[in-house]
Amino acid sequence: MPPTRPGEWLDPASGIGTNLDDVLPGTFTMSISTDRYTSPEYAARERETIWKKAWQIVGRVEDVPKPGDWKKYHIVDQSFIVVRGKDQELRGFVNACRHRGNALCITDTGNAKRGFLCQYHLWSYDLNGRLKGMLRENLAGPIDKEQNSLLPVAVDTFAGFIFLNPDPGAPPLREYLGAEVVELLEPYNIDEFITVMDVSEPIECNWKVVMDAFEEGYHINGIHPQLLQVLHINPRTARYRFFENHSVAVAPFEVAGASAQEQVEGMLALPETFPGTVAVIPRFQELLAPYQDEDGKVQFPDDVTPRALLQQATREVLTGMGLDVSALTDDQMVDNQGWVLFPNYFMTVRAGECHVIMAAPHPDGDPNRCIWHVASYMYVPEEFRDAVRAEPIVVDTPGSYKYFEALQQDYEQMPRQQKGLRNDRLDHMSLVKEEVVIAHFHSVVDRYMAQTTSR
Repeated sequence: MPPTRPGEWLDPASGIGTNLDDVLPGTFTMSISTDRYTSPEYAARERETIWKKAWQIVGRVEDVPKPGDWKKYHIVDQSFIVVRGKDQELRGFVNACRHRGNALCITDTGNAKRGFLCQYHLWSYDLNGRLKGMLRENLAGPIDKEQNSLLPVAVDTFAGFIFLNPDPGAPPLREYLGAEVVELLEPYNIDEFITVMDVSEPIECNWKVVMDAFEEGYHINGIHPQLLQVLHINPRTARYRFFENHSVAVAPFEVAGASAQEQVEGMLALPETFPGTVAVIPRFQELLAPYQDEDGKVQFPDDVTPRALLQQATREVLTGMGLDVSALTDDQMVDNQGWVLFPNYFMTVRAGECHVIMAAPHPDGDPNRCIWHVASYMYVPEEFRDAVRAEPIVVDTPGSYKYFEALQQDYEQMPRQQKGLRNDRLDHMSLVKEEVVIAHFHSVVDRYMAQTTSR
């Protein structure tokens, strides 16, 4: 029987998805040239073939809730505005006055109830981008207002995220994502999540070093030894799906070879890494109680597992909070799916929460630097949202913001890798099979870079 819910691809019996052993030699190139991380020429080509061509995330729909609310998006040396119109529609424009090119919006966000006004010569535009007025219009000569409206940019939304594509010939967003990606992600109802963490700052590494770091679990033993107490990335149980531009991988939440007691202790420690589990743990403890002795030690019959109890607790709590999880499988209650949406979006998602890493080239064009952006989103009942919603934090002094332990370890590691990649004699990296997601990601990079550049 074919899967009836998108998440059922995780079951090997579904016939969908790929195990590590199914990835045959030659499927992807496992030798990655290092010049793509260090070469200014390569970075300049990326500007043309990737950043001016691909759909990329600007922020959340909740960032621009009211008519006139706008948000600036900057990629390399290109600047855009996303604004909510009086008709509630989101529109995107090049952030430049059509008169002499002056940037209309300087700050990151704002509200333009009356439209946009260029501070240089006072040309004004409405929220639809139309040129409304000009300084001393009667003396300006023949100016076609329609032809001098703001330059439009493609904008669309999915899963509560605002996407933008600078390419005038961009395909529709859902076509770019692909029908399968949409089908697999929609049941999580991410559009109902709110922002609980939003931090960005410059970091001394190429943007692809950031992406690579979160596309594999091979580094956990070396960088995150504390995580081995609560999870184990077992290459034999990991499952993958590769799409034209994107991918998803999942390693079931488990502690390989652990006793039931050790599994329970690992699950009780989950809030340290996954804040969404804070609300679930009390119900999990209630379900555990019948199987615990006076000392708290657990003993389960053959038909009960800690994993199944955590799945039950998660489904019950989220349903009780008002989130529809009926289209998610039991595995999706507890397992994190790691999504790569090309070019620069990595997300781990489980029922009720997701955590996102984004990386973009540094505006100064230096391939050895980038802007990394870390954000977390959770489902929270309406009455509590204002209390937990996080405001964006832009870190001015690199290293001054302290992340939770595992993320801090990644943050400190990535610049070290960049230093090594800058050695001229190191002309390539050699990936192992467990890093197949990295290999797929770079195959997409290669395909985009093979495009003819055009201004």
